[in-house]
Amino acid sequence: MVRVLKWSILVLFVAFLAIQLVPVDRSNPPVETEIPASPQVRAVLQRACYDCHSNQTVWPWYARIAPASWVIARDVHEGRKALNFSTWNRLEMKDQIKAIHEVWEEVAESEMPPAIYMPFHPEANLSADDLSLLRSWVGSTGFLDVDDD
Repeated sequence: MVRVLKWSILVLFVAFLAIQLVPVDRSNPPVETEIPASPQVRAVLQRACYDCHSNQTVWPWYARIAPASWVIARDVHEGRKALNFSTWNRLEMKDQIKAIHEVWEEVAESEMPPAIYMPFHPEANLSADDLSLLRSWVGSTGFLDVDDD
C-alpha cells in the first residue's frame, strides 16, 4: 500500500511538472488608445477592470503556474474579447456609448468585478465613491437615465 502511494505521488508530481510545459499566451498587445474619461474615472477602471479588459494586464505570479495559468489566460482573453479599453478606437460611437452603459449595468448588478477575482485583488473593490463617480460618468453620456438603477 505504501508503495502504491509513493508511486501515485510520483506520477502526480511528474504530471504537474509536465502541464507546466503547455504554452499559455500572457501577452499584452500594444495599447491603441485610451477610453475618453476623466483621470479619476480612468483610475477606477484601471484598478477594477483593466486586468481583464485592456492590454495592460498585470499578470500575477500564479498566472505562470498551470492549471491556474490556463484559467487566468482564458478569463483575460474572454474579457478582452467582450470589451477592451485599449482598443476603444475600434468601436463606432454608438458602440462606445453602448459599452459605457453596459459597464455600468455590470457594475450596478455586482457582476463586475467578478466575486472570484476580489479575494486576490482587493484593490478592485468598488467603494461608494467609485460607484458614484462611474454613475456620473455614464450619466454624462446623456443616453441613459442611471437614476432608475
